[in-house]
Amino acid sequence: MICLGNICRSPIAEVVMVDVLAKSKVDGVVVDSAALGSWHVGNRADPRALSTLQQHGLKSTHIVRQITKQDFNEFDYIFGMDEENMSELRRLAPKGSKAELLMLGDFGLSKENRIIEDPYYQRGAEGFETAYQQCVVACTAFAKQRLLK
Repeated sequence: MICLGNICRSPIAEVVMVDVLAKSKVDGVVVDSAALGSWHVGNRADPRALSTLQQHGLKSTHIVRQITKQDFNEFDYIFGMDEENMSELRRLAPKGSKAELLMLGDFGLSKENRIIEDPYYQRGAEGFETAYQQCVVACTAFAKQRLLK
């Protein structure tokens, strides 16, 4: 799960995917998240992201990290949250790497709603709740389409 700073969308998506997989009794899948940029490396997720997860009975202990070249060969799937993330992921991916680059919102969300918007600059927590709800739908749909066959 990748987003710009790894403090809003991708840590939410990480926790949601872990929860979806656990509820679906899918074992042996490593789920992680990372940033495209290095601004927040070493920090925790935005307090609004953590609060949103907590309101849904979930918890994140993730520490922000930046994506590495190795990630493109260690993971089977790397998800971006928007078109800019996808463009940067395609640019960063080493030639011949194994990870399939996917937009998370392409799973289960309508075409008009497939971009998981960055709520960082929005006031309050509403954008975090929206991102959470989008992640629940998208992670569930991905698991059903790709992992529960």
